[in-house]
Amino acid sequence: MNKLGTSISFQMPDGKEITIETGKLAKQADGSVVVRMGNTMLLATVVSAKEAKEDVDFLPLTVDYQEKYASAGKFPGGFFKREARPSEHEILISRLVDRAIRPMLPDDYHADTFLNINLISLGNDDMPDALAGLAASAAISVSDIPFNGPISEARVARIDGEYVVNPGKTDLERADIDMLMAGTLESIIMVEGEMNECSEEEMIKAIEVGHEAIKLQCTKQNELVAMLNVQKREYSHENHDEELKQRIEDFCFDKIQEVARKQNADKLQRADDFKAVKEALLETLSEEEKEEKAFMINQYFGSISKKAIREVALSDKIRLDGRKNNEIRPIWCEIDYLPSAHGSSIFTRGETQSLTTVTLGTKMDEQMVDGATTSGTLDFMLHYNFPPYSTGDARPYRGVGRREVGHGNLALRALKKVLPDSETNPYTVRIVSDILESNGSSSMATVCAGSLALMDAGVKVKAPVSGIAMGLISDGNRYMVLSDILGDEDHLGDMDFKVTGTEQGITACQMDIKLKSLDFNVLKEALHQAREGRLHILNEMNTLIHEPREDYKPHAPRIVKTSIPKEFIGAVIGPGGKVIQEIQKQSKAIITIEEKGDVGIIEIVSSDKAAIDKAMSMIKGITTMPEIGEVYEATVKTIMPYGAFVEFLPGKEGLLHISEIEWKRLEKVEEVLNIGDQVNVKLLDIDEKTGKYKLSRKVLLNKN
Repeated sequence: MNKLGTSISFQMPDGKEITIETGKLAKQADGSVVVRMGNTMLLATVVSAKEAKEDVDFLPLTVDYQEKYASAGKFPGGFFKREARPSEHEILISRLVDRAIRPMLPDDYHADTFLNINLISLGNDDMPDALAGLAASAAISVSDIPFNGPISEARVARIDGEYVVNPGKTDLERADIDMLMAGTLESIIMVEGEMNECSEEEMIKAIEVGHEAIKLQCTKQNELVAMLNVQKREYSHENHDEELKQRIEDFCFDKIQEVARKQNADKLQRADDFKAVKEALLETLSEEEKEEKAFMINQYFGSISKKAIREVALSDKIRLDGRKNNEIRPIWCEIDYLPSAHGSSIFTRGETQSLTTVTLGTKMDEQMVDGATTSGTLDFMLHYNFPPYSTGDARPYRGVGRREVGHGNLALRALKKVLPDSETNPYTVRIVSDILESNGSSSMATVCAGSLALMDAGVKVKAPVSGIAMGLISDGNRYMVLSDILGDEDHLGDMDFKVTGTEQGITACQMDIKLKSLDFNVLKEALHQAREGRLHILNEMNTLIHEPREDYKPHAPRIVKTSIPKEFIGAVIGPGGKVIQEIQKQSKAIITIEEKGDVGIIEIVSSDKAAIDKAMSMIKGITTMPEIGEVYEATVKTIMPYGAFVEFLPGKEGLLHISEIEWKRLEKVEEVLNIGDQVNVKLLDIDEKTGKYKLSRKVLLNKN
């Protein structure tokens, strides 16, 4: 069949038309499509190796989303003027697609697979990230790669009280709910978003609206696949020994359950107990089996352990560490731990611990953003670090990975909703969370620690924020919703979702669902159980600090704002920045100026009040209009035979005539004044034609 130019078009509920085209571009890839909505176009390609590498029991999938600058008619910034490593925004979109696609590829498919999504054309107001999942799924669907999809993604925002699918960038600025979700025809499988303290019911409503749009997009992908008569490849990536698997299950299943029923809260001790079962198993196997079938043994032991522990949870309602399903691990917190930081906190929940700092800066500390779809500056940053020692791993730390970018972004979304406006908080804020221990939901520990550190720094947040990680174990008939999951429970479960919020409502969420079908009633139950857990954690935090400090730390920078008429901006800056540099040199304060409308907004920054007062005085001197009758302290700049030129305001000089220095007659100005002298003068008049100032000293003196 000739696939050139095969396409399908359909309309979304809001009237926007989407077209999926294949067979025209990138035909040597296993699958490629172009998804178009208006002037926005995404090219998605997928290539998968024909054979899997030996001893691989996972899917080696790499997803890369890239926004080409040419798509928006822009040049990349920087010296090289070409696309470089992916931005954090592109990494986050890559992760969203990966999380939606990965569960839909067969469990026994282990070939190296590379999925690339490129933004090749950008409509003025479109949000292309909402189409990335659709493009990725369509590319795999039209290929011969095995796929249990299709899936698709949709953004749902609540704007002016209405739920809108895939809104434009301009409308999104007014949204109080912004959620990006993925799903199949049957169920939602991934959700990520931020909200202005919305309720659980409002969040579920947004998910239901999004799923309707996703089902339409999945249906159209199936129609395109039928048009192309796609045939999927045959593969065999796993070798099995069913007799060996049964022997391992017979030996291990009950023993694994015994360990699970011990309800040991110590992660390392629990791991040693499971390891002991495996070592006992190996003693029952021949040396030949252990050597030739080591990979199978590890694979079977892992899958049987998972099955046994899940059964204990569902039948006995027992968790690995002995907690009830809705019980939160012990919590302890501390603030002001680091004396030199502007704000700091420690948040420890069970075996997860975050040491978090807040740093307050000026406009000059803002992060510049230069992307194909966005540009500008950021005045709020959150950086999350996950060193190997936090889990007891003996390996080097090689910098921030995609997981850390994603976890940091979730915490940032959670906290930015409670930050005050720029008038209340003139600072650039940077939060850094260093995870010192990890056993479940270090991103939620970051949210809690970040909230505490912000309040310790004196940032006037609207309300404290807490977060909780929830899990779900289900076999289709039985289920168990777990609060504050362990790392092991994250691996064992069918759903992992994280919810953050204040006492009033949800500020952010992240959800990954492995079930082929999720009952919305179960989701509602899980969300309400999550609310109970969030509020419990929040109460624990509130016993330490429940509102921001009244003032910033003594060593934190102070920012004083003032505004000046627009025409004075040049005078304050001076030629080549000479004037503002001199003000900073004399006052020891940092000064920034930003033009907004008809005024200039000046920020004066220093931890020393005297420095701020000095800078403010000098700026006022430049921007103050001289008033007739006012008395000024002037500095003698130049002496002439007929008088002295004095600077009575910064940048403003006038002639103090020799006859206005003293009541008595002077032969020389130097009889009274010298260059550099400070002298009080009164402004007598301003010449309307020349603008010259007439000054007098003698009128301030007693006449003898």
